[in-house]
Amino acid sequence: MKFIKGVAVNQPVFAVLDNRGLLHVSGEQAHSFLQNLVTCDVDQVAATGAGFGALLTPQGKIQFDFLVVKTAEGYLLDTPAPLVADLKKRLTFYKLRAKVALDDVTGSTQVVAVWRGKADGADGVHVIEDPRFEALGQRLYGPAETIEALLAQGGAKDAGIEGYERHRIGYGVPQSVADFGMGEIFPHDADMDDLNGVSFTKGCYVGQEVVSRVHHRGTARKRFVSVTSKTPLPDPGTAIETGGKAIGALGSSTRTGDGFKGLALLRLDKAGAALEKGASITCGQESVAIELPGWARFGWPAQETAAD
Repeated sequence: MKFIKGVAVNQPVFAVLDNRGLLHVSGEQAHSFLQNLVTCDVDQVAATGAGFGALLTPQGKIQFDFLVVKTAEGYLLDTPAPLVADLKKRLTFYKLRAKVALDDVTGSTQVVAVWRGKADGADGVHVIEDPRFEALGQRLYGPAETIEALLAQGGAKDAGIEGYERHRIGYGVPQSVADFGMGEIFPHDADMDDLNGVSFTKGCYVGQEVVSRVHHRGTARKRFVSVTSKTPLPDPGTAIETGGKAIGALGSSTRTGDGFKGLALLRLDKAGAALEKGASITCGQESVAIELPGWARFGWPAQETAAD
């Protein structure tokens, strides 16, 4: 490991994500069961070890989102901890006579994020690269004692959940519960298409027709983008405005360096028009700047397409 003025370069940083829960889907039909329900291609998850996906409402809105992790017996669904029981209940509704077992393993399996470096594997620990965006780092799943020893051996530094939130928000990656409620928005709104969370080739799943129509017609009107400010950003849900009219709302935010950064779900046409005109954009009483995340494949629509 190299050091510059006492600071380790590429020293792994980690956070125990006790705000995440885990549902294990196992059984001889676990693969086909999930493949027919979720937005991501479970064939690809089986091949690569991990994926990002969601279970949608029939109307195409995000009901639950999760990382999907391949295990020897099936798949782990890594989702916000408060939603595990509801996710299990919803999947049980779809289960019918399928040979599938659904087990909440939150208490026995720890979830840890590692970034700025790599963690090695160990017996009983699943190590994956975050399938949404490479710079987010790794996720580790396993017994707390084993992971603790593994990270200590690698010299990793504990940044806590707040450190992980700075990391996530800094890269402009939205997260359910923190940035949006369940059943409120579509996958394109949450940038899931650009974060490897939606397959447009695997075939049918719940809500697939709506998602496919939005994608092929290019009709996604709202997206999460990054918001920066020199002053602290207000509470989530605060309107983002230009010309006295709301164009969206703020999600989560954090301090980054000498400023503050957050995420906001905005009308792209209205936000793009404001940028074209050089108009002031505010959140609460403060001026803010907006920008697309570096990984985004979508862009600002032309000014003339903005609706009143």
